[in-house]
Amino acid sequence: MSYEKLAGRTAVVTGAASGIGEAVAVVLAAQGARVALLARRADRLEAVAGKIRADGGQALAVVADVTDDASVEAAVARIHEAYGAVDLVVNNAGVMLPNPVDEGRLDEWQRMLDTNVTGVLRVVRAFTADLVAAAAEGRTADLVNISSIGAHITFPNYAVYGATKAAVTYLSQSLRTEFGPRDVRVTNVEPGLTDSELGSHIDNAELAQQLDGMFGALGPLACEDIADLVAYVTSRPRHVNLRQVIALPTRQA
Repeated sequence: MSYEKLAGRTAVVTGAASGIGEAVAVVLAAQGARVALLARRADRLEAVAGKIRADGGQALAVVADVTDDASVEAAVARIHEAYGAVDLVVNNAGVMLPNPVDEGRLDEWQRMLDTNVTGVLRVVRAFTADLVAAAAEGRTADLVNISSIGAHITFPNYAVYGATKAAVTYLSQSLRTEFGPRDVRVTNVEPGLTDSELGSHIDNAELAQQLDGMFGALGPLACEDIADLVAYVTSRPRHVNLRQVIALPTRQA
């Protein structure tokens, strides 16, 4: 697909070292956007950025941890120095650590909250001024939050993960009331079963086996499917906000 309206834009993608984030960064760069890739793993980031540059795109690898204020602030400074202001932000960084609630794994709960909710807020805070300024200048400005179908559909042992994604979905709806009047679009994307790195975080053998069974029965989306969706929604005319998009494998009810 070709999305000409992405040419010349400046994008930030979090969680860009693998999975959906990597795919989004690659697609946006292929469509002519300058892309700052944020994630914690320097080697993986450099590999992705190198692949983008080899294909003729512009990419900046920025090692950053969305759970750390100073790290995000340093990332913003580096992006501004290299690329200037940003007009497209994709909040994708996330972790999925399913386990029964009665196991009481506070460390996992905190990690999911810190990354999936507070991390999203840190990135929003970091780039709000850029997005609002871009829109005020008559340019297209986009905030895209990657949530999950788990925000709506309950799965046993995924209660805390689902709760964090429900928070992202609600946050997106609320931010639209604040940003929309200033011409900044907010899009909430909720993927269903997707073949990303999230499943590798699961340390519960039974739950990992369940997920593998779902992959076999339903056939997951590819990360590139979600990336294509992000490129599509952010390339619409600036007065069109595709506010909420749920993308499921055809076999997933």
